[in-house]
Formats: sequence, C-alpha cells, structure tokens
Amino acid sequence: MNDRLNLLYSDFNCPFCYAMHERLHEMNVLARCEWRGVQHASHLPIPMKPWQGSLGAELRHEVAVVERLAPGLPIALPPGKPNTKPAIEQAVALLRHDPSHAMTFVRETYRAFWCEGKDISDPEVLSRLVEQAGGSPESMDSINSEDRRVAHEWEAAWHLTGQAGVPLIVSPENYLLVGCAPIADVQRFFSR
Repeated sequence: MNDRLNLLYSDFNCPFCYAMHERLHEMNVLARCEWRGVQHASHLPIPMKPWQGSLGAELRHEVAVVERLAPGLPIALPPGKPNTKPAIEQAVALLRHDPSHAMTFVRETYRAFWCEGKDISDPEVLSRLVEQAGGSPESMDSINSEDRRVAHEWEAAWHLTGQAGVPLIVSPENYLLVGCAPIADVQRFFSR
C-alpha cells in the first residue's frame, strides 16, 4: 500500500458508494485513492433475493436520495441487494494479481448492479465482469486465502475508524470524508 493514498472504504451494494465512486472518477481523483471493498451488510443472501415490503421501500428511498445527491447519475432500482463478499474478494484478487484491470472491474461491478440490477454475488456475473474489464478467465480461479485475508483486513481497518457507514475516505493525515459528499467538499478534501 502507498501510505500517501487516501483509503476509500466502499461497498458495491450501497448506492451512495456507487455515486461517490462515479464522482471521484469524474473529478479525476480516484487514482489518489486505494479502493477497499467492505461489507456494510454482510447478512445479505447469496443469491440475491428480491426485496419487498419495508425493505423494498427502503431501497426505493435510497435510490431516490442518490438521484437528488447526484443528478444525472445513471441508476435504476435493483430488485434487491446481494451479498458483496464474492465481488469484494474478486476485486482483491484483481488488485493483487492483475492491477491494470482491477479498477475497471470495480467500476463495472457498481454499474452492473446499480444500472442493470445484476446479482453481483453470482460467480457467472462476476466472471463476465472480469472479462469485460479485460481480465483473464483465470482471474476468477485465482482467489485464494491471501485474497480473503486482505479482504478481512480491510473490513477490520474500516471498523477501527469508528465509522459504521460507507462510503468513507480516510486521508493519510486521518481526515475523514463520510458519505456521498457534495462536490465542493470532495474538492476541499483532495486539495489538502
């Protein structure tokens, strides 16, 4: 890890994380971050189950809030929320073994879920996303105990920040930017 990079804690199934990821990409500051996938809802099922009732209402509300916070962001209401552990572990494996394709995979995984409603806990979906990002099919088979250990370390480090939500950006000086912050706040954070 480069100790001068900001740590970006994020979860694929969080619409605020998706919006912040796109914002950072558009502002050209994503390269100044080390992306770290974490599960803010590890209890979610594999495969993804459709949300109904109050959970469906919660999901609709989250998408509506993101639409207000990030007008113009392509986003569609997904049928539910998947467990993101498989997608995070795949991202770790790519970041460790095929870094030139890793961040494309991360961005495409957000979009596959938030624009197309794909179940990103499904190994076939993840395999197609790896290939779409330019990675090799062998990348799917390369997830090992070290990748799982790194994902666990990211999770533990996120918990040690004392923040329960995502997205969260931690600067090398330990300044925090929490949530889907307005563009002006992001600019101030990265101008330090």
